[in-house]
This record gives sequence, structure tokens and C-alpha cells, in this order.
Amino acid sequence: MKRLTISQPEAIILGIQDEIRRSPESRYDHRLHGVLLIAQGMSCRHVANLLGDSPRTVQYWVHRFESEGLAGLVDGERSGRPTRLSDEQSDEIGLVLRKSPSDVGLSANGWDGKLLSSYIAQKYDVALGVRQSQRLFRQLGFRLRKPRRLIARADPERQSADKKTLGNCG
Repeated sequence: MKRLTISQPEAIILGIQDEIRRSPESRYDHRLHGVLLIAQGMSCRHVANLLGDSPRTVQYWVHRFESEGLAGLVDGERSGRPTRLSDEQSDEIGLVLRKSPSDVGLSANGWDGKLLSSYIAQKYDVALGVRQSQRLFRQLGFRLRKPRRLIARADPERQSADKKTLGNCG
């Protein structure tokens, strides 16, 4: 049988490893395969080389499996960085986002990450980056909508005549 090859194997390996790290289910399956290979008689070093992990990591998996069973291979809770805003502040921000920025003394037409970031810094003395402010929009159930730009010096009558509408479709 002809040996199969994959083009750009280094990039493919990195992509697959990223995909494994992305979801808890795939990390669990990855650990499960590691323990399976150990159970079939492979050494931790060999399994680690095959799976792209360190031998010590594979040893941790085996020890956790031995002491806790399959539950030992499941991801634990990851606390992450604590939030900088209290629940009350987040609730207040949710109410403010329902208003226009001009209603709270800002000179803008619509909310975006940059404006929200500066508002939070002024109001609560909490520094959030633009990306984190954009995430906060989604967490509070909002979508960022960008206004449509108008073309300078455009003739509104001519534009409406050129618009495609269902009435013109025939």
C-alpha cells in the first residue's frame, strides 16, 4: 500500500492541536486516547511524542485516571481572570446601552467598543480595552450595529430612483 502524506504537515499539526485545545470535549478525547495508548503498553514518552504533549502531562492524565476514573480526564472549572465590574455595574451598563450615548452626556450617535470603554473608565474608573468592551456588548445581549455612511454630495432623489425595490422587479 502506498504511504500517504499530507502537504504542509507542520501547519496541519499546529492547526489540529489548536482545535483540540479549543473545546472541552476534544481535550477530554485527547486525554482518553493518551490513556488508551498507555493501557496498550506504550511508554509515557512515546505517547507524549505521538500526541504532542510532554511526558509529564501524560503522567498526570494516567494518575488522575487511576485515582478518579474517567472523571479524572474531564476538564475542571477554569476560573479565569476575575471580572473588573460588579454585577450591579454590569446591570447599570445594560440599562445605559438601551439609551443613546447623547442621553448620558456623550457626543456620539451610537455605541461602539471604544465609546463604551471610555464611558466605563469615566463612570466606574475601570479600564477595559475596546475588545473587552465589545465582548461586554454580547454578554449583555446587545449587537454592535454600524450606521450606514451617506455619500457626500449625493442627490437623494436620484438615489431613490436607482434603488432596487420589489415593485421594480416586475
